[in-house]
Amino acid sequence: MNLSSMLAARAEADRPICVVLIGAGKFGSMYLARARLTKGVQIAAVVDLDVSKARASLEATGWPQAQYGAVSLEEAVKNGTTLVTDDAQMAISAGPVDVVIEATGHPTVGIRHCLAAIEAGKHIVMVNVEADVLAGPLLKRRADRAGVVYSLAWGDQPALICEHVDWARACGFKVVCAGKGTRYLPQFHGLTPDTVWDELCKYLTFKDKSGLNLQMFNSFLDGTKSGIEMSAVCNATGLKPQPDGLAFPPASRFELSTVCKPKENGGTLAFSGTTEVVSSLTRDGGDVPHHLAMGTYVVIEGETEYTRRCFTEYHMLEDDSGRFAALYRPTHMIGLELGISVASAALRGEPTGAPKGFVSDVVATAKRPLKAGEVLDGEGGFCVWGKQQPAETSLAMAALPLGLASGVRLKADIAEGEILKWSDVEFDGDDHAVKVRREMEAEFSG
Repeated sequence: MNLSSMLAARAEADRPICVVLIGAGKFGSMYLARARLTKGVQIAAVVDLDVSKARASLEATGWPQAQYGAVSLEEAVKNGTTLVTDDAQMAISAGPVDVVIEATGHPTVGIRHCLAAIEAGKHIVMVNVEADVLAGPLLKRRADRAGVVYSLAWGDQPALICEHVDWARACGFKVVCAGKGTRYLPQFHGLTPDTVWDELCKYLTFKDKSGLNLQMFNSFLDGTKSGIEMSAVCNATGLKPQPDGLAFPPASRFELSTVCKPKENGGTLAFSGTTEVVSSLTRDGGDVPHHLAMGTYVVIEGETEYTRRCFTEYHMLEDDSGRFAALYRPTHMIGLELGISVASAALRGEPTGAPKGFVSDVVATAKRPLKAGEVLDGEGGFCVWGKQQPAETSLAMAALPLGLASGVRLKADIAEGEILKWSDVEFDGDDHAVKVRREMEAEFSG
């Protein structure tokens, strides 16, 4: 409740939070649009392999050119300006930096940047949820040992859902289910960058494909991003994934407590204390009225008649029995809200959500029949989609994590819908990300 006051005090003392942003894509650009106007924060460096793209992002988000004209990080810190660079290691290791934001979206790259930040004693805000799901529990443990904050990114749905869960538990409520909304039909699991455009145009106002990363957008529709985000929530809150992952039941925001409750109580869930993503489409492709496609929610249980009466009196969105009720947020603003994580890490020493254990995983699942010799192309691509699974199930079957299903060659034919295993692909055991993932599996297998 007092972050803005704490930021103002830092500004008054001429001691702004010194931030390095790695990745000048959509999320990073949205953060830059607000960071320039946030008292008590200085973006010391913007890092991107494509420096011209980073400069274009700064220009597009309203930054005067002189403000990002620093030729060194030292100059930037001294003069309150910003360096644009492609040298992530230099920016991360710089002494005055307080917080590193990892927003590249590449899981293996994200792990490398995160470990570098931890080694340099910097707080890390992991926008890169793909890296978090691949190895976040281990990264968080290392950050704890180093005395720095490892945090999920406020404004992205996992952190917002974690806040819903924290609110409910802090009020003494039992969390029945937490999650978000999306646009889903079962056939979307087979979408590819070549076929996703027509589906995107049904609900987004894009006029042409130029400048769009269709593989990234495809991961939101083929079910992958939902599996990734709900796994991040499970690992951060202890909620358990359902045995067969997400079912994507259609539901409006007013039906959440009816749909997202256990089957034994008339709902769709395998059990209480889990995650689910609700669809904005009915199974015949029709629009669900008052859907929650951009929002987040939590369903709670009232254990006494008094509490249930309060649900009704205060217009909670309860089910017909009055036993379950929902609270939702209709939208999320991704990078525009990221400053909350930066301020919380630097000023309070607290994450806005962080993995506490390895509860849930995302495993590579064949979109179509795959042939030995094919090279997988990762999240949102032509070969696999990411399915949420309990971590213990993933470990027991030696499933291939989605974050490592890119650039590896198949050793065997795989049927459509089959979960891939480590043994199905040729992988480099000395690869840094592979070694970190294997270490996490060993450390958390118990």
